[in-house]
Amino acid sequence: MSLFSLLGAVEIGLIFSLVALGVFISFRLLRFPDLTVDGSFPLGGAVCAVLIASGTNPYLATVAAMAAGAVAGLITGWLNVKLKIMDLLASILMMIALYSINLRIMGGPNVPLINDPTLLTLLQPDGMSDYVARPLILAVVVLATKLAMDWFFATERGLAIRATGSNARMARAQGINTGGMVLLGMAVSNGLVGLAGALFAQTQGGSDISMGIGTIVIGLAAVIVGESILPSRKLVLATLAVVIGAIVYRFFIALALNSDFIGLKAQDLNLVTALLVTVALVIPQLKRKMAARRPQ
Repeated sequence: MSLFSLLGAVEIGLIFSLVALGVFISFRLLRFPDLTVDGSFPLGGAVCAVLIASGTNPYLATVAAMAAGAVAGLITGWLNVKLKIMDLLASILMMIALYSINLRIMGGPNVPLINDPTLLTLLQPDGMSDYVARPLILAVVVLATKLAMDWFFATERGLAIRATGSNARMARAQGINTGGMVLLGMAVSNGLVGLAGALFAQTQGGSDISMGIGTIVIGLAAVIVGESILPSRKLVLATLAVVIGAIVYRFFIALALNSDFIGLKAQDLNLVTALLVTVALVIPQLKRKMAARRPQ
């Protein structure tokens, strides 16, 4: 694999680590099977691309994309909490609705960002190649997001969200507004996904309606791979594992697709994903069996 391909894999892995952090909040902390991410990811990209193309400052466009993702997650939570629609079904309904909403926002299937300034071009140091600068900039963004997430979920409000996901009945007995915590957790989760979509659109040169297909699978794969590499009950290590999992996942995807002797092509991406997730799920079981066979 060339250096260019390696840095490209790291770049995409860093972007999808934000998706994985969002999926971690909904699936692991809230125990909420959320498929909204397949719609909130392109929503963030669409909002950001349209605003930048219309002359809006890339910083403001990125924040607006994050806010749009948060609103999408909030509506999913509202469908579940207020209208009593099953969590999985509520997320599916929102995901379907977002497809049409994204088309409305973009006014078509895609919005190009060819010569428009982006967050990454504004932050790129002079004299540094873009394929080197972009992973470094994204690494800083991901690190800041991870640290902010660790801090938030150590606060009283963050602990209330975690308690709601662990045992909602017990949380209500302690006076926690579990419905409000679900709404807040879903907003934070999809806000991170919207941010990832905005960064993806800016790195790829535009937003496309199909860019969200399979996002939830990638997010879950990153979470599962990360937990297999660095299993831990501590939140600080768990979020680190998710970030590492996303980067490792994209590295192996790039390695498989760039290995001529394997014969895989771009259309085999979903097959490689399924195989990687299967391996990640099997490894912990093998570890437990080997540990059980060891003499005490």
